Amino acid sequence: MWFRTRPYALSTRHVKFPDNVAAMSILYRFMYRIGFTPWDRVLPAELGEIVGALIPGRALDLGSGQGAKSVFLARHGWQVTAVENVPRAMAEARRRASDAGVAIDFRAGDVTRLSELNLSPGYSLVFDFGCYHGLNRKQRDAYGEGVNALAAPGATLLLMGFTRAVPPVPSGVSEADLLSHLGSSWKVSWTHPAALGGTAAMNRATAAWFCLVRS
Repeated sequence: MWFRTRPYALSTRHVKFPDNVAAMSILYRFMYRIGFTPWDRVLPAELGEIVGALIPGRALDLGSGQGAKSVFLARHGWQVTAVENVPRAMAEARRRASDAGVAIDFRAGDVTRLSELNLSPGYSLVFDFGCYHGLNRKQRDAYGEGVNALAAPGATLLLMGFTRAVPPVPSGVSEADLLSHLGSSWKVSWTHPAALGGTAAMNRATAAWFCLVRS
């Protein structure tokens, strides 16, 4: 079974979330500091299925958090670059990678400014577990530009996003939304609702999985 979750007493339902990048970064640093990181406790079946279907290559994990998914990919033969902007999360991810005996290229950075990380293009898998949906329209454009500069022809993008705007998510994710920010070189391969049993926020925001392939 891929989903591993447990209930949490702390709720963000009545928290007023900021709408700018700097404040959002502070918010997530606070959440990591107090240990409220339910998104890091889910290892989704969809990632396992993609890994089983694709030939291992280079993978880009955007908003990699504490590294559970990056470590999973590396254990299955992928050369992983993990991008995260919360130092505490990255420190834990480095520890997990070391414990697992896998090599991961950790990069401290902003997913809307990928060009600043000096990454080489040619990623055959881009993975995003709940990062894109926290961006506003302009940030999603910048995210799309960065992904397009790095993804190889034929690359797969596997993304989990909230389809409803539940704070701190400014607007829901849809096929049309993704294609408008990524461009015409991407085609939707499949989408489906996220299974119940993910985080409480995933259930409340009607989370869904999107798999896109680049031509």
